[in-house]
Amino acid sequence: MRTQNSATGQITIAVAATGSLRTETAGSVSGTGASEARAGSAAEAAVDPRSRGTLLAGLGVISFSLTFPSTVWGLESFGPWSLVAVRSTLAALIAGAFLLAGRVPLPERHHWAGLAVVACGVVIGFPLLTTLALQTSTTSHAAVVVGLLPLTTATVAAVRTGRRPSRTFWIAAVSGAVVVLGFTLQQSGGSFSTGDLYLFGALLVCAAGYTEGGRLAALMPGWQVIGWALVLCLPLMAVASAVTLSIEPVHLTAHGVIGLVWVAAGSTFFGLYVWYRGMAAIGIPKASQLQLAQPLLTLFWSVFLLGESLPLAAPVAAVAVLVCIAVTQRAKS
Repeated sequence: MRTQNSATGQITIAVAATGSLRTETAGSVSGTGASEARAGSAAEAAVDPRSRGTLLAGLGVISFSLTFPSTVWGLESFGPWSLVAVRSTLAALIAGAFLLAGRVPLPERHHWAGLAVVACGVVIGFPLLTTLALQTSTTSHAAVVVGLLPLTTATVAAVRTGRRPSRTFWIAAVSGAVVVLGFTLQQSGGSFSTGDLYLFGALLVCAAGYTEGGRLAALMPGWQVIGWALVLCLPLMAVASAVTLSIEPVHLTAHGVIGLVWVAAGSTFFGLYVWYRGMAAIGIPKASQLQLAQPLLTLFWSVFLLGESLPLAAPVAAVAVLVCIAVTQRAKS
């Protein structure tokens, strides 16, 4: 009996020890998990929202820089009107699918006017006017003209929001615009073409769309801003697609299909999604100045993808523009 009691006592001690070990182990794991969670939260808190916003806006600029070469590819298969209509329709369907999957509620009534401005400027106006321009202008020429977009956006934003960037900001922004404008005039022989008029009109409507979209992105997620703007255009663009496809000839090629897919999914949806998120984080004026790099990126793509000749003045313009970007990013806004 003593032996049994002793054995039983030993077993009891063993079980108790095991239980204690399990408890300590669980506590240790729990403590480790809590420490990791706290470390993760600290790491997330350590990430500078402005740095993340700059990164997102930069991704948007890269996406936009591929728009003109992709449009030229798309024009191999589609007419200008059908290309714009179909790209907007496809982008709206993608956006609608994301909104439905996320069960996103409808925007408040007072947001619809701003979304209409985004739709008219970014979804319809800019793609249509630039596509018409690219029928007569080269990609590189169109790229440097659209380099004026940052200054245009900053000006429209200042009027719309009532914010006044610093004098240093404006000097750097105007300097960058002058560089781009001088580059454009030097390459076009000192005069503006009909395509340039389309491009200047595109600047105005796009600046208005960017400004209103940036304002709305501070009130709702950026992808919802462009998503609802695209969905707002869907009925009109679906009808326009049916009509234009029946009028303009379609000759499907690999380049044409790739170009259409990119301008719909890459430039129109993804590009605007990250762009509006970036603008909400770092502000409209500073985000718009990142687009000073867009013409130079597009010049690279025009050579790499389209085989266009790179202007000799491009490296000089690139250095000058990058200096302007650095100044505007450091200036108070």
